[in-house]
Amino acid sequence: MKEYFYIAVSSAFGLGLSPIAPGTLGALSGVLFHILIVLFLPIKMQWLSLVAVFVLVCIANHLLTPWAETYWQCSDPKHFVLDEVAGYLLIPIIFRGGELWKVALWGFFLFRIFDVFKLIPPAKYIDRNMHGPWGILLDDLVSAGYAALIMYGIRWIKPELLL
Repeated sequence: MKEYFYIAVSSAFGLGLSPIAPGTLGALSGVLFHILIVLFLPIKMQWLSLVAVFVLVCIANHLLTPWAETYWQCSDPKHFVLDEVAGYLLIPIIFRGGELWKVALWGFFLFRIFDVFKLIPPAKYIDRNMHGPWGILLDDLVSAGYAALIMYGIRWIKPELLL
């Protein structure tokens, strides 16, 4: 029973078990958390709630990484997607304002591009050289930071794309 719970949590409730794009599908659970928080909580509670979910996902990432690496018999297993969930969740924490669906769409799209391709340092360095819970998580957080910066640039150059 404990193993099923670990699989459910570490795969973002099964989304990461997909044979096609498990990280992308796993990140969608972060989008879902974001949308649910914005739609159902008062505005004064939204940012703190996003931070709380983000912290919980990061803690779960750190606690479950050793188990996941043993269970899937590799470092940074593709079905272990808590790093993608945390990565996406960092975007609405950093990027404040904007219309929900536009922020979610741009944030998800940009995050996945930066996370998949890791073109800008230090994401590629972290991905290749750091291991364990921090290595798995940090490259996604850096990619989320890049995505949020691009979103601020978009808002500055063409605000109607996000507002």
